[in-house]
Amino acid sequence: MSQKFEHTPDGLPALSPVLATLRDHVFQYSLKTGDFTLKSGRKSEWFLDTKQTMCRPEGVLAVAEAALELFPTDAQAIGGLTMGADPVAYGIAAVAATKGMSLRSFSVRKEEKDHGMKGRIAGALQVGDRVIITEDTVTRGTSIFEAVEAVREFGAIPVFITVIVDRGGTCAAMAEEAGIPYVPLLTAPDLGYAFGS
Repeated sequence: MSQKFEHTPDGLPALSPVLATLRDHVFQYSLKTGDFTLKSGRKSEWFLDTKQTMCRPEGVLAVAEAALELFPTDAQAIGGLTMGADPVAYGIAAVAATKGMSLRSFSVRKEEKDHGMKGRIAGALQVGDRVIITEDTVTRGTSIFEAVEAVREFGAIPVFITVIVDRGGTCAAMAEEAGIPYVPLLTAPDLGYAFGS
């Protein structure tokens, strides 16, 4: 598991080399400053478009390298609510395969499909799988736990939750209440911001 260290001279928390590489990528491509209205309706001076990290090859590698250090070795699948989780799950699963770790990936649809392969799950999830739930950025945790519920309804078992960046700080308590280990790769304080700002 990656370790976080003391503080760097610039005031940001020091991170393990793999997480520092990821943070640098997020700073370069995903972090935007200005006047933004978040999904919750709240105003913020910063915004994360972490798809800008997950849709670049070096970003995929940085996320996967950081995430794979954390995962339980008995996990069988990775996914979450479409669209935020899709590049994260698919990218990590692909990189994992190059390291001899087999993770099937899947998406949780926002609404149940009423034709063809019905239901909310799309992809290679199987009943009984031990599942990692993921997302690109989490603020309140609602998307994460919508995915948790859909996976449980499908008959699989959420065993771990991770996100690229936790900007809200509330997901940890929700995960603890649900009994699922939760480790974000980066947090708002890692980027120099307060949770919920």
